Amino acid sequence: MSSQAVPLRLSTASTTFEADFAARLHWSADTDAEIEQRVADILADVQQRGDAAVLEYTARFDGLSVQSMSALELKQDELKAAFDGLNDAQKHALTAAAKRVRTYHEAQKKANGESWSYRDEDGTLLGQKVTPLDRVGIYVPGGKAAYPSSVLMNAIPAQVAGVQDIIMVVPTPRGEKNALVLAAAYVAGVHRAFTVGGAQAVAALAYGTATIPKVDKITGPGNAYVASAKKRVFGMVGIDMIAGPSEILVLADGTTPPEWVAMDLFSQAEHDELAQSILLCPDAAYIDAVQREIDRLLPEMPRKEIIAKSLNGRGALILTKDMEEACAISNRIAPEHLEVSSRDPHQWEPLLKHAGAIFLGAYTSESLGDYCAGPNHVLPTSGTARFSSPLGVYDFQKRSSLIEVSEAGAQVLGKIAAELAYGEGLQGHARAAEMRLKAE
Repeated sequence: MSSQAVPLRLSTASTTFEADFAARLHWSADTDAEIEQRVADILADVQQRGDAAVLEYTARFDGLSVQSMSALELKQDELKAAFDGLNDAQKHALTAAAKRVRTYHEAQKKANGESWSYRDEDGTLLGQKVTPLDRVGIYVPGGKAAYPSSVLMNAIPAQVAGVQDIIMVVPTPRGEKNALVLAAAYVAGVHRAFTVGGAQAVAALAYGTATIPKVDKITGPGNAYVASAKKRVFGMVGIDMIAGPSEILVLADGTTPPEWVAMDLFSQAEHDELAQSILLCPDAAYIDAVQREIDRLLPEMPRKEIIAKSLNGRGALILTKDMEEACAISNRIAPEHLEVSSRDPHQWEPLLKHAGAIFLGAYTSESLGDYCAGPNHVLPTSGTARFSSPLGVYDFQKRSSLIEVSEAGAQVLGKIAAELAYGEGLQGHARAAEMRLKAE
């Protein structure tokens, strides 16, 4: 059966644009109540029974039945063997991507990831101590597809930050291991890896079992069960974010070959049916040309059924009055991936406030950022780029305030603190400060 993709056509000049636009953007992050309950049961079971529960759920959901957890742990020798078994082109691509990701995150760490302090005139020291997390867990999706790039993007910034224990979990349905994923774990410096997925993997990382150690933070994307589990364990451990469906927004001035833009829209639509691909452009004829390229290119795409459902259900080709209006609408959407596909992208970049990643110029396809440009591809979705950032070195560090008050400084600060503490009715606070004051 042939697929056809006809994204919704909108114009900002239409009197119904606001309502139509809002309806197309809408995506509910609410998890199905049945999934929530099943996830709650899995978490509680793993917390109580540990490894035994993990083995049971791995057999049930991944069809991988083993007698002990040791059979689910990927040894370093196996990771190295996976890398050694790659062909030369795969080895080069993996190591080159890892090098670029590492270089970017090392620069990020140098920019703002160091401890600092200063002293007042009276000798009081104030500052901040930046230290890495001790142990993190990275979740790598498996099943419909394999994602070695997710291994690099999660493990490398953790390693650059100085995390000493990086634990990877990845589902391997029916025991099918992806060599590129294992090789990426070797290249990225993963310390331990387990072929466990789903809510049970999140539970094992959050609570710890006899085999899988408890971590301080869990990062990485997953399905609805993984997202629900991460929400539930947040507070006991840190998490990176709750990711929604993937998104791309293309701002085009009509100068980029329309087939390039059509394929860029496909690049997100092929993820899943809920992914969102939107084009904003002030040139109606160019939008028509992009639609023609969608019609021409779609039949040759291996994932054409998924692309068609995504574009038909959540895609949009929007005619704007000018590029300034397109930028304003982009800021309202706050997309995960934002391509500025124009002759002079730096003309429009200052107008763009909210996006997970901004790809400047016709030659900067979003897919380059996904794999090997260097910046992290774990990005905020569903409008959360208004207040959150890409995954980075800073996500694997925490900050402790440093305060060393001198004797002279205590004479000044003590009076201030005591006055405020008495005002709050906290006499113990006030007297603790006053005891350090010299008798006048």
